[in-house]
Amino acid sequence: MFRESRSGGRRAVLNECDFSGLTLSGLDFSHADFSGSSFHGTNLRECRFECATVFGCDFRQADLRNASLMRADLRGCYFAGAILIGANLFEADLREGVHVQRGRSGEFHVLHPEDKPTAVSGADFSGANLTNASLSGVVAMKTDFSDAIMRGCKLVRAHVRGANFSNCDLEGADFSQADTRDACFRGAVTAGANFAYANLAGADLFDVLSDAPKGRPIAESDVELKELLRLHLRFIGTGGSDGQSLDLSGFDLRNSGSMAGACLTMLMAKQTVFYGLDLSRVAIQAAKCADADFRNCKLDEADMRGIQLAGAKLNNATMRKVKLGPLRLDQDRQISTDLSGVSMRHADLVGADMRGVLLVGADLSFADLNGANLTGADLTNAGLNSCTVTQDQLNTTRNGNGAGIPWKPAAGLPAGGQENAPGGR
Repeated sequence: MFRESRSGGRRAVLNECDFSGLTLSGLDFSHADFSGSSFHGTNLRECRFECATVFGCDFRQADLRNASLMRADLRGCYFAGAILIGANLFEADLREGVHVQRGRSGEFHVLHPEDKPTAVSGADFSGANLTNASLSGVVAMKTDFSDAIMRGCKLVRAHVRGANFSNCDLEGADFSQADTRDACFRGAVTAGANFAYANLAGADLFDVLSDAPKGRPIAESDVELKELLRLHLRFIGTGGSDGQSLDLSGFDLRNSGSMAGACLTMLMAKQTVFYGLDLSRVAIQAAKCADADFRNCKLDEADMRGIQLAGAKLNNATMRKVKLGPLRLDQDRQISTDLSGVSMRHADLVGADMRGVLLVGADLSFADLNGANLTGADLTNAGLNSCTVTQDQLNTTRNGNGAGIPWKPAAGLPAGGQENAPGGR
């Protein structure tokens, strides 16, 4: 009644309660107060703790997969051994904190689990959304943050020695004075991140996308990008008799401005960095963009039929109503769209046309495929962990993924509705 703003409703206040080992999956605890409570080993899958006060709670070994903890007060919580894969901690507060209680003698003492593990140490945050979360001063040594979204995350003076940040989106994150010794940042985005006075001794920074150009800056080109696009448009419009074909292979196009609506048909862009660009409504049919970086790009309503994107990165890209079907040349010939081995984690593919797309070995974990047309798509060995998709959609794929595989609808949805698909096959 409180959550529905109905008369007579009252906020749930359950301080210092013991929920250890219970199954509470799918419940809504938003705005509730659980200060000092224990959720040790509790099944909290897909629970909602939005704006909840869980100060000083014990979440050791708890299952918080796909749970929503947006703007929750998580100060002083214990997450050792917890699983938070796919959890949403947008603007959550995970700073240090202690739970103090006055004893019978009148003296104050700190309450903590009996063996007092370090806060969040050993927890699994892989794939979690920690955008703008506050982890300042947190102790998270050897914690797994791989593939997490941590844009604008506050990690000032954090102890994250040996933590795994591989393939993380850390744009604008603040690691000032943090202990990041031996941490792994392989393949992570650190553009705009602050590492002032941070200890990076032994950290693995291989393939990191930082503020430094990754490849040749477009500013070093002999011809301005605007002129290159004009010449390419003329090349396509005249069937190659005039103008010049566009080859941007190896360039870093960041900060080159919006390219929305541009003609990029038959573009050559191998290992090109498009990170964060507005490419909505672009015509990029039959382009060769193997191993290109399209992370955080806006590709809504783009025409990408027949594109070759094998090995490319499209994590967190918005691709609503994108055309990814085959490019038909005539009645008997067509070019298939190749997305083999691409990484599309957290991609927004709502309403996308993906008919006949080759997605062999692609990673679609946490992607939103609501309303996407997957007829004839090849999903062999594709990763679909926590992907928003229906069994009916998967039944239309080339390898008939729905046949003979037990699928379970998400909480509160009928069979055939939205589901969280397991990864791999």
